[in-house]
Amino acid sequence: MGMDSSFAKILVIDDTKTNIEVLEGILCGEYDMYVALNGKKGLALTEKVKPDLILLDVMMPEMDGYETLRQMKARGLVDDTPVIFLTAKADAKSEQTGLDLGAVDYIVKPFNPDLVRLRIKNQLEFKHQRDHLHELVEEKTLDLRKTLKVMLTSLGALAEYRDTDTGEHIKRTQVLVQMLAEKLKNHPDFSAAIPSKEYIEFYATAAPLHDIGKVGIPDEILHKPAKLTDEEREIMSKHPQMGYDVLSNATRELADHPLVKIAAEIILNHHERWDGMGYPNKLKGTDIPVGARLMAVADVYDALVSRRPYKEPFPHEVAVAEIQNGRGTQFDPIVVDTFMELQSQLPALYERFKDGTI
Repeated sequence: MGMDSSFAKILVIDDTKTNIEVLEGILCGEYDMYVALNGKKGLALTEKVKPDLILLDVMMPEMDGYETLRQMKARGLVDDTPVIFLTAKADAKSEQTGLDLGAVDYIVKPFNPDLVRLRIKNQLEFKHQRDHLHELVEEKTLDLRKTLKVMLTSLGALAEYRDTDTGEHIKRTQVLVQMLAEKLKNHPDFSAAIPSKEYIEFYATAAPLHDIGKVGIPDEILHKPAKLTDEEREIMSKHPQMGYDVLSNATRELADHPLVKIAAEIILNHHERWDGMGYPNKLKGTDIPVGARLMAVADVYDALVSRRPYKEPFPHEVAVAEIQNGRGTQFDPIVVDTFMELQSQLPALYERFKDGTI
């Protein structure tokens, strides 16, 4: 019985048809009205219609108004929707119960038409203001995220500028990290670190920064066409800390943003080992941040299958075997197991990088 869809949508949940008819008479012509005669139907209609406001009777058979609201809350159906209870009981205890459950107001029967209109109008105006504020916050958050992505991408380009081999490495490892994060997001040991799709994007955005510290490594070491000496390796091992310092200085005022935190963790820790024998801080096991554990596997696999000044590329099968051999010593066992589930896709993926389709 909807009216003009441009009107605010009001759902009335009440088992008494007389009450519904009275409310329709009061509100007719002002709102788009929907009706449910019990709590169960009210839940279904709330999910389908997504009303702007709900008028919910307290006293109903089978499922009363309190239980209906509890279930609405549990399902996330009324997170931004005001609920006003309808009741013939005007005692303070009943009102307190409803307000504690999340109702915004009470309307007492028999209905006073002017009071009904005023309370509904006020709550819809509050909702409009909240929605507008939420939109502004989302807009500012999106602007901040875009600014951060541009900043971090620019920083990542510094490493690519210094090392032509690194450019394609950055792109390939970014895709590998994203694939691993996507696969692990529902794993109980990783869901806290990858709580949403947004965080998968954060890991993918941060991954290209992992070697930013190489901007501080001398060219004669960075481009040496042979294995490094012990002294040169010692210098090279400083690049995680250098990169961390570069990022910290560039993003000081945004240090608490999750994208910046993830980037910092990846940069500083992607050469740590599961067995605690890595660098720069000899972190061990789950003390190593998740992003760094993903990056470690992606970084080593790509280095193995890529041509470098000091080596020819290894075949995919050899690289996969090396990753498997590092399970539980160099790498997180769960990340390795996940990599093994994905590895068959990689040869075709790398061909797409070669022919420029990625």
